[in-house]
Amino acid sequence: MTTTVFIDGAAGTTGLEIAARLEGRSEFALITLTDDRRKDAMARAEALNDADVVILCLPDDAAREAVGLIANDRTRVIDASTAHRVADGWTYGFPEIVGRDAVAAATRIANPGCYPTGFIALIAPLVRAGLLPVAWPYNCHAVSGYSGGGKALIDRFAREPGIAWRGYALDFGHKHVPEMQAYAHLAIAPLFAPAVVPAYRGMVVEVPLPIEIIPGAPDAARLREALAAFYAGSAVVTVAQTAPESGEIVLREGVAPWDGMRLHVIGSEDGRQARLVAELDNLGKGASGAAVQSLNLISGLPETAGLSL
Repeated sequence: MTTTVFIDGAAGTTGLEIAARLEGRSEFALITLTDDRRKDAMARAEALNDADVVILCLPDDAAREAVGLIANDRTRVIDASTAHRVADGWTYGFPEIVGRDAVAAATRIANPGCYPTGFIALIAPLVRAGLLPVAWPYNCHAVSGYSGGGKALIDRFAREPGIAWRGYALDFGHKHVPEMQAYAHLAIAPLFAPAVVPAYRGMVVEVPLPIEIIPGAPDAARLREALAAFYAGSAVVTVAQTAPESGEIVLREGVAPWDGMRLHVIGSEDGRQARLVAELDNLGKGASGAAVQSLNLISGLPETAGLSL
C-alpha cells in the first residue's frame, strides 16, 4: 500500500533533503503544492488532512499552527522543528533511545535536534546503565556545518566570506538544551557550547569526562563496551572499537549525505580522563535522515530503507 506524504516546508533545507531520500521510492507518494499555493491556508489545510503522514519542516510557531489545522485522527505527523520535542503527547523520534516499537506506533513524532542526537546517543545509555551519574554538570562541545542553521545562516555565510569558526549561544539560551537534559535523564542541564564552521554539512559532538572525579565512573574501556552493547542491533549507530589512528577527527567540505552516526570513547593512558565523541551529518541522522527513519518505521518498512549508510 502506498503511503501519501506531505512535506510542509518542502522548499527548505531539511524538506529538500527528505524529498531527495524519498525520490524513486514506490512506497510513498508525495503531495506537492505549487509555489503560488504553498502559502495558501486553505490549500495547506487540505494537504495536511489528505496525507497519511505529514512532515513539518517549519519554524516552531508555524509547526504548531500546522498541527492545529489537522482536523482528523488519521494523519500522522513528524515534526522537524523544536516545537514539540519535550511536549506531552509527542514521541521523541530517536528509535535507538526510545524504542523502535514506540516510534512505529506513534501518531505524533518530534524529530530530534542535530546536536542533541549526538549528545543523547553518547550519554543516555551510560546514565541508564548507571555507569555515569544523573546529577553531574556535563559539558558538551559541538561543531556543525553551517547548513544546520537553515537558510538564514546559509545566507550569512555567503554574505560574510572569510569566517573560519562561529561560536554562538553564548547567552546560554540554546533551544536544544531542554531535550538534551530530558532524554539523557539528567538532573542538571548540560553546559552546551555549539559552533559552526564553513563546511556545508557534518557534525562532531563531544562530551569530555574527568573520570577521576566523577563518582562511580568506570574506565573508558567499560564505557565503550557499554555503548557497543547498547547499539549492537543498530544499522544506523556504530561504536568505534579503537581510537582514531591519527588522533584526529575532521570535518571535510563537499562530503556526500550520510544518515549514520559513529560514536567514539577515547581514554587517556592514565585512565583519569575520557572523551565521548559522536560523528554525524547534521542534515542526515541530525535531521532529514532521522525523519525518514521514523517515516519508515510508522509505515511498517525497514528503518534503513532509502538511507545512505
